[in-house]
Amino acid sequence: MIFEQLEIQLQPYKRGFHLITDEVLGKFPAIKSIKKGFLKVFIKHTSASLTINEDADPTVRLDFESHFNKMIPENAPYYIHTYEGSDDMPAHLKASILGSSVDIPITNGKLNLGTWQGIYLCEHRNYGGSRKLVLSAFGV
Repeated sequence: MIFEQLEIQLQPYKRGFHLITDEVLGKFPAIKSIKKGFLKVFIKHTSASLTINEDADPTVRLDFESHFNKMIPENAPYYIHTYEGSDDMPAHLKASILGSSVDIPITNGKLNLGTWQGIYLCEHRNYGGSRKLVLSAFGV
């Protein structure tokens, strides 16, 4: 059984949905030694999230951002948690809806994603800064 865990720090990303698959793979070569297993990617923040979706057409990521901003607007009059800015409470809500982790099968040393799938960092703050991820890979 193989188990590897690593904490990485991503470059700061602007608000929006960003493909980070290559960045994760580049910083965690232990995946190559696993024939059958899983990778768990966990984000250590409450105002950014992770998801898996379309990795070929960048307009999908733009549409995600547009839809989430319409679904969860800033400056809603009922928000109480506003002392960190108008994007703060909406960021927490968006992060809770999308989630803080993704699990991906590993097969023969590669992530077993679908043809058009990639890992998204969903940055919900205008100035979220650098985000930390915990990568845990296990298998045989």
